[in-house]
Amino acid sequence: MDTQGPPSVWIDNSHAIVRRGMAACLQQAGFVVRGESVGLTPTPAMAGLDVLIFESEGSALRRAVRLVVGRRTRLVATLRAASEQHVREIVDAGVGAVLPHETLTPETLVTTLRAVVAGTVILPGDLLARLLVHVRQHSQLGPAELSSRERSVLRLLADGMDTRGIAEDLCFSERTVKNVVHDLLTKLNCRTRAQAVALATREGVI
Repeated sequence: MDTQGPPSVWIDNSHAIVRRGMAACLQQAGFVVRGESVGLTPTPAMAGLDVLIFESEGSALRRAVRLVVGRRTRLVATLRAASEQHVREIVDAGVGAVLPHETLTPETLVTTLRAVVAGTVILPGDLLARLLVHVRQHSQLGPAELSSRERSVLRLLADGMDTRGIAEDLCFSERTVKNVVHDLLTKLNCRTRAQAVALATREGVI
C-alpha cells in the first residue's frame, strides 16, 4: 500500500484498556490513530484510512468487509478464540492479518501493522496450518499449471515480500508483479496471497 505520511489506523475493540494500549503502542511507533469504536460503533471514518483493526466477533467480519469495499484500507482482525470455520471466513474475506489476543504484544502489533501497510499478509503459524487443510480440500493444483515466473513470485510472496520488493528482486515493474499475482490467484482459485502461498506450499509447488 502506498501511503503519504504516517499510516493511519482505526481501532475497534470491546475493551477500553485494549484499545488504549493499542493506540499508545501504535502512536509511539509513528502511526496516526484516527479513532476508536466498539462493535464498529460509531462507524469508523474510512476516508483515506490505511488500516482498520477490528475485533472479529459476531457479525463484525461482514460489517468490516463492507466498510472497506472499494477502498484501499487493509483489515486486521483480532481474535479471542477462533473455530476452523471462523479462520476460513476471515482469510476468504481478504483480511490482511490476524492477531490472536493470547499472543498479542506491543512488538507483534507494530510489526504486523507495518507489514500490512507494506502489502504483506500475516497469519500466525497455527492459523496457517488450519488454512492449509482448507485449501487442500477445495483446490486442485498441478505443478505444471504454473509458469516459472509465477513460481518465482510465489516463492517471494512466501518469504513475506511486498509488491515493490518482488519487483526489485525480479527486475519487474510493480504493475507486472500485480498482474502475475492476479493470475496466480485466479489459477489457484484463491482470494488472498496467504491462501495462494499456503496452497502452493502444501502441494509442493514452491
